[in-house]
Amino acid sequence: MAYIVDLRSDTVTKPSKSMRHAMVNSALGDDVFGEDPTVNTLESKIATLLGKQAALFVPSGTMANLIAVMVHCKKRGSEAIVGNKSHIYKYEQGGASHIAGVLLSTIQNKPDGTFDLKELESRIRGSDLHEPITSMVAIENTHNVCGGKVLPLEWLDKISALCQKHSIPLHMDGARLMNASEALKETPARLVKGCDSISVCFSKGLAAPVGSALVGAYHFIEQARRMRKMLGGGMRQAGVLAAAAVVALDETVPRLAFDHKRAQILAKTMQGLFLKSFSVDVEGVHTNIVMLKIADSSPLTADLVLKRLGQVALDETQGDCKTTNDEGVIVKAVGFDSKTIRFCLHVDISDEDLWLAIMKMTYVFKELDAAHPVAKS
Repeated sequence: MAYIVDLRSDTVTKPSKSMRHAMVNSALGDDVFGEDPTVNTLESKIATLLGKQAALFVPSGTMANLIAVMVHCKKRGSEAIVGNKSHIYKYEQGGASHIAGVLLSTIQNKPDGTFDLKELESRIRGSDLHEPITSMVAIENTHNVCGGKVLPLEWLDKISALCQKHSIPLHMDGARLMNASEALKETPARLVKGCDSISVCFSKGLAAPVGSALVGAYHFIEQARRMRKMLGGGMRQAGVLAAAAVVALDETVPRLAFDHKRAQILAKTMQGLFLKSFSVDVEGVHTNIVMLKIADSSPLTADLVLKRLGQVALDETQGDCKTTNDEGVIVKAVGFDSKTIRFCLHVDISDEDLWLAIMKMTYVFKELDAAHPVAKS
């Protein structure tokens, strides 16, 4: 059977032995009654880490973001301004509109994950009775679709000041906040200093099997707890899950630098192939995500490349052309659009896994580059 290197996402990880041990031996209680000691420990730990008053353990980042929208946008028909490439807008099924009755208005994300603050200020509404009231602004750090980009501290401070000026809550979708903290060598608390609420995912990059946290002030979390119950997120002996998240904060966060280093190695290796059909912006690789771009003038598509990466040709395992192990290697990744493929490094990818993936990708990309030449301009 071919050896699989799964680079689709940092959510495909399996809980470590220490996580499993903690889950089996966790102290438990009914969390809806506030009596699960392990959940309480996790919530206190993540709130302290982010420099906020309180936190709420929820099943997913999508629920955490939705709850933030529901608490900040108290009236149906309110408006939340988000990036046009944000997770909240692209990948959460319009829950803010469908469930909360909140209008998501988009502002164009720049390649670095930020957006124009002058445009943001011009888009704030509420004085005209014909218009919805802008009740929240959301940002994303790191920014997934922009390639795992880390938002600059100076920009974070400016958008925070702008939101405070207009008394508008600022929410950060910090699903991969710990990756941003590692990349900038700044504390997570510094990155969210000006945010009124933050969502943090324990199963993206941190290798816990389930769960996210919503973090903010006491009053905000008190309201969020009510929204969680309404959405069906009130779990009972949830310490079984929270235990793995506690381990993730203690053990996985300190080793995120290895994921970032492997991402750099992958990006630089792909760039060093100097192929006409493929390119990687090495400077744009901030964290654990590598975006492979297919030339617009190439007949290749992301689907075609992904299909080939999932196949093992005879030459890959035999003779002078052998580039992998005896059974061959399959590399899994995700297509973001017809010309973009995302590779995501994570805790379950070892140096050996990375080497096998690089060997496979080098072989396949050279093969496809030769078989599907870029059209001459």
